[in-house]
Amino acid sequence: MTGPALQTFTASLAPEFSSLVTTLDETIHSAAALDSAIKWRQLTYAVNGDYHHWICAINVTKKQVSLRFHFGGLLSDPEGVFRVGESKWMRSLDFKPGEAVDTERVRGFVSEAVGKREYFKQNWKRLQGDV
Repeated sequence: MTGPALQTFTASLAPEFSSLVTTLDETIHSAAALDSAIKWRQLTYAVNGDYHHWICAINVTKKQVSLRFHFGGLLSDPEGVFRVGESKWMRSLDFKPGEAVDTERVRGFVSEAVGKREYFKQNWKRLQGDV
């Protein structure tokens, strides 16, 4: 599924990065019915346009493409493939140009994140320790 957000996001990327982003986008959309838009300079995916509680996002740097999960700290990661992000909850999968995407793993994480979205929305303050 090539949408306007994907086309805009990949328009200025080098082909090896564009290919990774396109593969991730297709995999994410095959796992769940999500909206996508460019938010915070990332290609961001959300349920019913709720970008405040986004599911995941694709970020591109000079060296890699990262698939970031907003509340990835709640996701099962028995193989330890996630990189811990800048917040208590953020988790990322990083891909170098030419690296294969494990589409089944990505689909699993996206599906699990969608399934845990409501729990996160209702409990994030308590989980964060703010309450």
